[in-house]
Amino acid sequence: PPVLLYAMGAGQWRVADSWPLPGTDYQDWYLHSGGRANTLHGDGRLSRDRPGEGQPPDSYVYNPRNPVPTLGGSLCCSPVHTKGGVYDQRPIEEREDVLVYTSEPLGEPLDVTGPVSVVLHASTSALDTDWTAKLVDVGPCGYARNITDGILRAGHRDPKAGLTPVTPGEVVEYHLDLGATSNVFQPGHRIRVEISSSNFPHFDRNPNTGELPGRSTEMISALQNIHHAGPRLSRVVLPVVSPEATRPYHTEH
Repeated sequence: PPVLLYAMGAGQWRVADSWPLPGTDYQDWYLHSGGRANTLHGDGRLSRDRPGEGQPPDSYVYNPRNPVPTLGGSLCCSPVHTKGGVYDQRPIEEREDVLVYTSEPLGEPLDVTGPVSVVLHASTSALDTDWTAKLVDVGPCGYARNITDGILRAGHRDPKAGLTPVTPGEVVEYHLDLGATSNVFQPGHRIRVEISSSNFPHFDRNPNTGELPGRSTEMISALQNIHHAGPRLSRVVLPVVSPEATRPYHTEH
């Protein structure tokens, strides 16, 4: 078969006849909070329920002199600076410049297989900045296993337009590509999404000046706001599949 994949969380090799998998249900999981989603101890929540009016935005300061450090992930190709793979993300989630949104424990398995994306309604005080997102599987013991992540430079939100500075304070809809993955969130586990503005050194940090990459001689801090109320539905889009979408992989001898 043309598709061979490994389903994390289930520990299975699987095959399929096409990609994305037939019958994929792209589910919106919305960001919620009372305006204090900072750190894993905050009030950030992730739910299928659409948020109504009245939820204040979440805010943090992104300082490029103190970027969020990379902890695992799909890294290549030198382990000297940072190692790839799975790591407990809770040390990262202790930072005030990381917003954390977590679902309630699942009552049944949720098979997330396919392309993952995040839609952010965000504003910044800078002329340009970055937005990062990370999908995490949280076990019953609290272990936060990184699944996949992505980044978007605000000035390149429209790939056809070239570098386009943002207007400070303006709320813009951003679409972040987190790549494709396959992970079965087991019963009792929780889905978590981290939102921030850096993942360094995996991705180059944005100095927030609006200048071309490599041209800035200074770095400035930016006040970032993530909106998730009313029509501004910030969310993660998860490709959920049924057990019939794949079948076990068997090696023939």
